[in-house]
Amino acid sequence: MPAYNEAANLPHVFARMPAGVFEVVLVDGGSSDDTIAVARELWPGIRVIKQEGRGKGNALICGFEAARGDIIVMLDADGSADPQEIHQFVAVLSAGADFAKGSRFLPGGGSADITPIRRLGNRALGGSVNLLFGTRYTDLCYGYNAFWRTHLVDIAADCDGFEIETLINIRIAQSRINVVEVPSFEYSRIHGQSNLSAVRDGWRILRTIARERLRRRRHTAPALAPVVPHTAPVSLRSAEPVAAIDEAGL
Repeated sequence: MPAYNEAANLPHVFARMPAGVFEVVLVDGGSSDDTIAVARELWPGIRVIKQEGRGKGNALICGFEAARGDIIVMLDADGSADPQEIHQFVAVLSAGADFAKGSRFLPGGGSADITPIRRLGNRALGGSVNLLFGTRYTDLCYGYNAFWRTHLVDIAADCDGFEIETLINIRIAQSRINVVEVPSFEYSRIHGQSNLSAVRDGWRILRTIARERLRRRRHTAPALAPVVPHTAPVSLRSAEPVAAIDEAGL
């Protein structure tokens, strides 16, 4: 959970955190408010990691390296992602997926936060990735995902900014692992303002796509595994998904 001055949002996030989570790793980006103190009060035993660099990408990389559970869930601290959906992501992984990729544009998903220009940019960038890499993603620039920790080697993330989601989505596709898209609803940030810039970060994403395309050409790439949309309802009463959270952890 990357966090920078999110003290006002954390109560809303932790209030919806499902029971049975093995651990929560909060990566603090040098907050000047009470983010760390509030997190420790709300979730005793939380692991707080000080970010080594700057940017969301670097924060996630720090969190990946610190995580000890078998399943890693990427969760924003601003209240835009609903922690209750963790059950749905874990259920998909427990059913055999390697990577559960959140999508706001599948039936059952949606967004109260995305602007028209960001929606257009996401569609254009996503279409470019689908064309260049043979994927069928419905949502490229969304950061709510879950995956087995063993696939960190496939991701090998090495970027600093918001382009981290695009980089991960391209690399998991090229690794031929089983990717399943999961409907997810994105809420508006509760307090504060996002650091995302549609123009600046759009260019960073575009450069990432170009870089990964060149990287693919330098290596002999195998055929890509298909992306499977998961639109069927998932029973959250089943013991298997809940056990997966208890045993694998967040």
